[in-house]
Amino acid sequence: MRKQADTLSKTFSALADPTRRAILARLAKGEASVSDLAKPLKITLPAVTKHLKTLESAGLIRRGRQAQWRPCYLAAAPLKEAADWVEQYRRFWEERYERLDEYLKQMQIEAQGNASEAENKVEAETIDFSRKIKTKAANSKPSKTGKKIKEQNK
Repeated sequence: MRKQADTLSKTFSALADPTRRAILARLAKGEASVSDLAKPLKITLPAVTKHLKTLESAGLIRRGRQAQWRPCYLAAAPLKEAADWVEQYRRFWEERYERLDEYLKQMQIEAQGNASEAENKVEAETIDFSRKIKTKAANSKPSKTGKKIKEQNK
């Protein structure tokens, strides 16, 4: 476990720099020389060499020698190890999000149920109120205003 932690520390440390990530992205397309790697980065060759040494010590790249050309290659093993380590936590958070999603769905169902109960209660109260008004109207004598309106309508 200690060796894995050291490897992971070196890998993540090397990946922390955007220039080194750009170099790895370029090497993912295929081998390249130091000068090829330096062109799009707009930094000096010694600076690129320093970044390459960091990537090489982390095991993320290999350097070869073909006559006077020294190509660099991507070494994917440490990236796989880092990806596997991150994967454990991705699964953990996915499970958490799934549980949260279920909880929110349950709350939504309960809220809809409570809303339906409230709507039914309001409807029942409205019907009850309407009956009371009709009953009161049927049992009461018409007012003088009511008699005047009836007379005007005739």
